[in-house]
Amino acid sequence: MNSSASALIHQAANRVDQAHQQLTTAATPPYTTALEYNLRLSEQHGMNVYLKHEHMQHTGSFKYRGALNRILSLDPNSRERGVVTASSGNHGMACAMAARESQVPLTVFVPENASPLKVKKIRALGAEVRHAPGDCLVAELTAADMANTEGQTYISPYNDHMVMAGQGTVGLEMFNQLPSLDAVFIAVGGGGLIGGTGAWLKAHHPHIEIFGCWPENAPAMAECLKAGSVIEVDEQPTLSDGTAGGVEPGAITFDVCQAVIDHQVRVSEAAIAHALHDTLIEERMIIEGAAAVPLAALAQCEEQLAGKNVAVVLCGRNIATDILKEMLTG
Repeated sequence: MNSSASALIHQAANRVDQAHQQLTTAATPPYTTALEYNLRLSEQHGMNVYLKHEHMQHTGSFKYRGALNRILSLDPNSRERGVVTASSGNHGMACAMAARESQVPLTVFVPENASPLKVKKIRALGAEVRHAPGDCLVAELTAADMANTEGQTYISPYNDHMVMAGQGTVGLEMFNQLPSLDAVFIAVGGGGLIGGTGAWLKAHHPHIEIFGCWPENAPAMAECLKAGSVIEVDEQPTLSDGTAGGVEPGAITFDVCQAVIDHQVRVSEAAIAHALHDTLIEERMIIEGAAAVPLAALAQCEEQLAGKNVAVVLCGRNIATDILKEMLTG
């Protein structure tokens, strides 16, 4: 690792430590979610598999950690003027709860095809919702433009140091729960979760291997890493809607992902569906498509991780009702 990458990792890790201190003193701090050994997956894959239950976090995903850390970091004037964000669901719900707990006005832009259920939940938490004429990236750019015009603070779902730091507390927490950790599997969208988590782990315990996981249909950040810069990537529909969408130009997560991701794994839609179904039926546990991606990726890494202690971050549970019904019927 070169010196610039090492410095980047340690800067990000320091922000995670600061976020941990800030979040633990919040009025409604993030849950310390369980890291649970799973016998079925361990025997199936020949490794010691532990599941990090971020799907049981406030609002049903890890996103609350980053949203709350960012809002708590605002100065009094910024809090009064309010904040703007963009999200297809999980980040919007997380920001809405964090804004409500902090008494900060919030506007959330959602893509035109956003899940009605998630939009309803965002509104129920007190945020104003506006639809953008396009996909997730259009919603993000529209929200950032409004914030700039109105003098408000824009909170990116991932392209923000404080958001990434809050999400990175997942890594700090996992290591405290399992110091003998050898590898971590994480689904990658914009890169905030794997960037923050990977940076903290690499700064303190560089031997831990970080596996970035993508659906074959939506590998935006993977293709950007392959190209060496942020590029436009054509994506197809995927069960992992929480990680779908392009990477914002100038995303701070790009360089961090380059520095911390050791291995890239892409999985088919069939593999994601099987992981969703098996988790629901065998564990009686509801997760969303993005959380099933790293579970599906385990099968491709059995030989190199045989006998190792492996954590899989189950990033959320906000699955669409029609997809949940399909999983129940097999």
